[in-house]
Amino acid sequence: QVQLVESGGGLVQAGGSLMLSCAASGRTFRRYSMGWFRQAPGKEREFVAAISGTGGNTNYADFVKGRFTISRDNAKRTMYLQMNSLKPEDTAVYYCAVDITGWDYWGQGTQVTVSS
Repeated sequence: QVQLVESGGGLVQAGGSLMLSCAASGRTFRRYSMGWFRQAPGKEREFVAAISGTGGNTNYADFVKGRFTISRDNAKRTMYLQMNSLKPEDTAVYYCAVDITGWDYWGQGTQVTVSS
């Protein structure tokens, strides 16, 4: 069993920054890839970024490349998403997830709202 808790969301003006955190407990954290997804009102949940267990490999959706950075601290069992140059279209609930046999476990989500 894995428990994931996101934090760090909030209201920010366009062009601003936020850092999201995802604290994990349960199974061996460092073994598994983790990722960030988001869901805007009326839209499907979409992939944002992912990071391998060691943190050596990362992958980003095209719409966040150059603006968002995913990272993890295995000693703290925490994954991060640094979001810069935020746009109103980045407004969504952001979820973290862990990939054990697929995206098996999810957090409850944290709201990010970007005002224009």
